[in-house]
Amino acid sequence: MKYYRAINIKHPVTILLLCCLLAGCSLEKQTGFNRYMQNVTAHYNIIFNANNLLQQKQDIYAASFIDNYNQFLRVYQDTIFHTPTPDKELDAVIAKANTIISVKEQSHYVGDAYMLLAKANYLYGNYFVADEFANYVIKNYTDKPELQQQARNWRVRTLLNLHQLPLAKLVSDTNLTVIFYAKKKYDEGSVYAARLQYDLDAGDYKHAEDMAQRAIKTIDDNKLRRRLTFILAQLQEQNHKPTEAAASYSRVVSSNAVFEMAFNAELNRIRIQDTQNGRHVSRIDRLRGLLKNDINKDFIDQIYFQIGELYLADGKLDDAVKNYRLSIKNSKRNQNQKALDYLRLADISFKNKGDYAGAKKLYDSTLLNLAPTYPGYRAIQLKANNLQLLAEQLRIIGHEDTLQQLAGLHETARAAKLDVLAKQHVADVKAAALLSTQSAFTNANSPTSSVSTASTPNASTFYFYNVNSLSAGFSDFKRKWGNRKLEDNWRRANRANSDITNNSQNITNQIDPSVLPKKDQKSTDDLIAATYKQQLVQSLPLTPQTIAQSNVRVYNAYFTIANFYRDILEDPKEAILTYETLLKRFPDGSEKPAIYYNLYRLYSDIDQTKSDYYKDLLLKTYPETPFAKVILDPDYGRKMNDKDAELNSLYNNIYDLYAQKKYTDVITNADQLLQQYPNNKLAAQIAYLRAMAAGHNEKLLPFRADLYNILNQYPNDLLIAPLINQHLTYIDANQEELAARPVVLVGNDIYDSPFAQSLIVPKLAVVEPPKPVTKQAAAPAKQTATPQNAAPTNTLYSLRDSSRYYFVVNVATGTTNLSSSRFGIGQFNRANFAPEAGIKHQLKDAGDNNQLIFVGVFHSLAAVKEYARAIIPLMPQIMKVPADKYSFFVITQENLDKLADKKTLDSYIDFYQKNY
Repeated sequence: MKYYRAINIKHPVTILLLCCLLAGCSLEKQTGFNRYMQNVTAHYNIIFNANNLLQQKQDIYAASFIDNYNQFLRVYQDTIFHTPTPDKELDAVIAKANTIISVKEQSHYVGDAYMLLAKANYLYGNYFVADEFANYVIKNYTDKPELQQQARNWRVRTLLNLHQLPLAKLVSDTNLTVIFYAKKKYDEGSVYAARLQYDLDAGDYKHAEDMAQRAIKTIDDNKLRRRLTFILAQLQEQNHKPTEAAASYSRVVSSNAVFEMAFNAELNRIRIQDTQNGRHVSRIDRLRGLLKNDINKDFIDQIYFQIGELYLADGKLDDAVKNYRLSIKNSKRNQNQKALDYLRLADISFKNKGDYAGAKKLYDSTLLNLAPTYPGYRAIQLKANNLQLLAEQLRIIGHEDTLQQLAGLHETARAAKLDVLAKQHVADVKAAALLSTQSAFTNANSPTSSVSTASTPNASTFYFYNVNSLSAGFSDFKRKWGNRKLEDNWRRANRANSDITNNSQNITNQIDPSVLPKKDQKSTDDLIAATYKQQLVQSLPLTPQTIAQSNVRVYNAYFTIANFYRDILEDPKEAILTYETLLKRFPDGSEKPAIYYNLYRLYSDIDQTKSDYYKDLLLKTYPETPFAKVILDPDYGRKMNDKDAELNSLYNNIYDLYAQKKYTDVITNADQLLQQYPNNKLAAQIAYLRAMAAGHNEKLLPFRADLYNILNQYPNDLLIAPLINQHLTYIDANQEELAARPVVLVGNDIYDSPFAQSLIVPKLAVVEPPKPVTKQAAAPAKQTATPQNAAPTNTLYSLRDSSRYYFVVNVATGTTNLSSSRFGIGQFNRANFAPEAGIKHQLKDAGDNNQLIFVGVFHSLAAVKEYARAIIPLMPQIMKVPADKYSFFVITQENLDKLADKKTLDSYIDFYQKNY
């Protein structure tokens, strides 16, 4: 009794301890007391601490988030680049939430725990898991409207990061409806803010302006309110309300906004006011005035950048470049500003000056300085990685334009222009030779480098840019003709010979032509210039036929660039610009329906008026095209798929006849199919099969005529036209041997060269599936209590770099014969790769219901991605199975060997989607 009297039972902690002692292990029982205790500990110990950790994490993300003031600011500063490194704070939140779910199940805070899991996974970048948790809360806690509303807000943000805009809109619409009818409103400012971010992503700027105004009025967070005010000003400017925008920017300037935001608001306000007054020069003066104020010393780089932007808008490229470089020079702490300067310089080099090598270096400098969290980082990265493709298409356009311009000149004017071009070409050759010499010197003195001068990345593969090729050419010339000076009647044996000898020796030794004696230098220059002029003259399009061919090359180059901007770089503005350029240059082009349709789709998110214009133009001018029917009939796509299935079946019948060597039947059936469907998407391939079948029954001349007919009828077919050009080149080189044959085609290997028995390789064997690999023990996964979809982290597959990559076509049917599809892949490979490249396609099963066509081997990830970008647009023509039955992925040899069945295949596809 003395012991109990010694206890102060009035102290609350003492009471709590005593209760716990009395309860012992009975807290799992469904009693009122246990529910009370679990509510107390869940709310004050776990939920409170977990929310504090989440807020700290959001503050850290906000501090490290890089704002791009040249674009619409994002509402939330938590969309950052995520790494696979574990985050102890977020792991702690997940652990606390799981504790409530598993131990405090009698409390009222289990729903809050699931909400914690949604937020933590969102901040972790696990958006699919975050969406599942938020959706689980919405469906299972209908008695908690405040929690449901919060879950819908976070679900909108999650879906936007998953690029599921239609679903995000539905969830946001629900929240707006609830807010409108609810008597008691819970944090309505967050509802408007989440919808604002959706509107910005969807391009609905008018509705976004309304949401921004509502959010500013109802949001509790002052810092977020100032951010929303800046966004409102941007939207008002976009919606052509300059006076209101300037007023909103002024409110930001006079508020307690961070200095960088206030500074950019001031810059934008100056720009709007001067634009209204038509005084661009005065804005430059005012910006220069900001340079003199010491308070702006940390923002000098941004001021120079803004000045450069003004000059660029006025087309004063040299002044713009000068100020961008001053911005770089004065950039002390803002790496992203420096990256923006490099980006502008890169764009100018690429678009305006045609300096592709210089542009590549500047794009690389952009990525070197730009944080991966910066909005638009991926687009810049894609552009840098694919610069060669764009440069090649632009080179084609520039070259053909030059040839057409020369062809249109009088002979005297043409000769003068050729002299100018040749002089510039000589200067380019000298620069390349000097660069080659410098690179050779660097490589010779580098113990780790074995790269030859001829293979330096800045040296062109064109013969006359390559000093080693020039040297070899001189040697061959000298062996046959002796030492001859470059002059008229050079074949005369008594001409002086010292010049050629000296020049050949100088180039062999990689001596910069600029340091040669003038006599030697002049003869070398003359040789290069004369050869270049001769090449141009021989390529001039002087007949209607050659002019038409030149125009086709220009047209195809523009079309490739536009599609590339649309599909690969996902840059709608550049795609629109290129499509419209194509319409202006070629108003009667063959792809007008496709261009109208693309412009209709691209403008739909930018300018609805122009989108409607191109839609009406398409429907009025080309009502019978598939593009028009897709707009008018939502079921047309399904109907087309049904028709494609019929066409694929008919093509496969012809192909099977070809494989069985029933060549007469091939010709008959091909003629019937082309008559039944004269303009179908497989017409060129059907005609090609017909020509191959006929080639087994006829001599060279009619066979070659068949190939020319196909080329004339389908000049733009990206699969068959290159292949036929290759065949014709082979025929020209081996004409005598082929003409002597009783029939031109003597073999029947359907995957390799159709011309020479000696070149035919045995049909590729089907690769047997490897034995199942025992799955390795998985590393401990994050402890998440997923309602439905929890899956352990997959460690079966590796991201290790490899020298053996494959492009894989996964066909989700185990019974379909894929021979005709493989034949199409072989056609593409033969047209684009030399035999020595070793690019082959093989087949393996992944269980009973999946067949894998794998193409390779490629020795780098970049190479296999380049292959994928080239072949995927042609897959609708290549694959003779329904489009919903096949998909693509890239894989290493190591991971390919593990695909033994449907389970391992599905597991890899999940791994691929998350990591590539």
